[in-house]
Amino acid sequence: MELLCLEKDTVVRAQQDPNIFSDDRVLQSLLTIEDRFLPQCPYFKHFQQDIKPFMRRMVSTWMLEVCEEESREEEVFPLAINYLDRYLAVVQTKKGCLQLLGAVCLFLASKLKESRPLTAEKLCLYTDNSITSQELLDWELVVLGKLKWNMAAVTPHDFIEHILYKLPLPKDKLSLIRKHAQTFIALCATDFSFAMYPPSMIATGSVGAAVCGLQMDRAERALHGDNLSELLAKITNTEVDCLKSCQEQIEQLLRSSLRESQERQQRLQQEALNRAASKGVDPATQSQSSTPTDVRDINL
Repeated sequence: MELLCLEKDTVVRAQQDPNIFSDDRVLQSLLTIEDRFLPQCPYFKHFQQDIKPFMRRMVSTWMLEVCEEESREEEVFPLAINYLDRYLAVVQTKKGCLQLLGAVCLFLASKLKESRPLTAEKLCLYTDNSITSQELLDWELVVLGKLKWNMAAVTPHDFIEHILYKLPLPKDKLSLIRKHAQTFIALCATDFSFAMYPPSMIATGSVGAAVCGLQMDRAERALHGDNLSELLAKITNTEVDCLKSCQEQIEQLLRSSLRESQERQQRLQQEALNRAASKGVDPATQSQSSTPTDVRDINL
């Protein structure tokens, strides 16, 4: 007889409660409190002196790569970025401490969202041991204090299922739309221009971009264009023009990410060819893209 014990490495998930998504009070509560978890200010303009936007993008990309490598839950990365932005909005930080701060934010977010969180030792390994476990634990208390232990932040992922539940979408495409929307959310989290946007707007724009990016059948094309924008805006009480602008920015960010990924691949391949030519051997031209998972499957 097979024993069902802790030796299995599978993650058991609870089924979705339809009452949560059919009751509008849950969505309205999220919309009411979401602004409380935004950064207090656009900190690069008024507060931070040593850290620049490109540094935030580098550390956020590193955080995303750690989450993908460790197969973390989709909610972990946006929540960690929320902690990062809120901390940087209240504490002036040296650039040498930015990766340590990113590791601490991942540490806290994985504790909140996962049954098997990232360990301090593993996070130190991902920094090439540039930080120690004791530094990580010390900074954990500092970050918790600066965020006033208010860690259950509202992120765009909290709105995804509510939006999908209310859209008349074909069931066979729900999982693909959800996956693409999650990819857009991850992209937005790496770009500081979205840091001050309400999570509901990012979620709505991501779902809109995901739906528009799919090749829908004729019967489903009623969800395209203005009809889709108006329906999405109604679900999250968002202005239609603001939603369209947000969706356009998300789509532009995707194109920019794809272009950078292609340029990086070409550069790596050329470097491999040059090294191989100097050694007189066939090059191994395989390279990994810095673009988040499955982003290249989206059509715009």
